[in-house]
Amino acid sequence: MDGQEVSQISSNERAMVRNRKIGFVFQSFNLLPRTSALDQVMMPLTYTAAHLPETEARKRAEALLDRVGLADRMHHEPSQLSGGQQQRVAIARALINHPPLLFADEPTGNLDSKTSREVLEMFRQLNEEEKITIILVTHDAGVAATARRNIKMSDGLIVAGAFGDEASERPSALPSAGALGEGERVPV
Repeated sequence: MDGQEVSQISSNERAMVRNRKIGFVFQSFNLLPRTSALDQVMMPLTYTAAHLPETEARKRAEALLDRVGLADRMHHEPSQLSGGQQQRVAIARALINHPPLLFADEPTGNLDSKTSREVLEMFRQLNEEEKITIILVTHDAGVAATARRNIKMSDGLIVAGAFGDEASERPSALPSAGALGEGERVPV
C-alpha cells in the first residue's frame, strides 16, 4: 500500500498503516457526543507515532475545519451542528493525518441534496488538489455519476467496471478456477 508491503506486517503495524494512510468517512458520522468539532478532528493524531505537539495538532485541525467551511463552528459539539456540518467534521477528521486514501461509506446518505452536492464537490477538490484517492460506496446512481470511475458490485462480487470496460456489465456467472476470463466476476 502506497509502496509498502503490508500483507505480512503485524496487527499493530496494520493499525498504524490504517491511521497514517487511510481516512474513513462514515454515513452515520461517528462523532463523540460531548466533544467539540476541533477535538473530534484532532483525535486521530493521538494514535500516530509522530505525536505532534499540541499547538501543531490544533493548527492542523483548525486549518481542516476552515477548509470544510466550519472555522466558525469548531468549538461546537455534534448536537449543535446540522447533519451536513457533522459530516464535514467527520471529513476533516478523516483527513487530519494527510492520508493518500479516503474511504467514504454512503457519505451523503443522511444529507439533503444541496449538502450532498457540496460534500461531493469537496471530494472532487480533494482528489484534484491533494491527489487523494477516494473510494466512495453508494447505492445512489446520482452520487455514483459524479465519480471518474464506477465499479458495480452485486452480492460481494464485482460485476462491472473492473476490466476497463465501464459501459458493459459482466454476466453473472461465478468465477471459475484459473485465470479470470471474459464473463467472470471478481470476488472481493
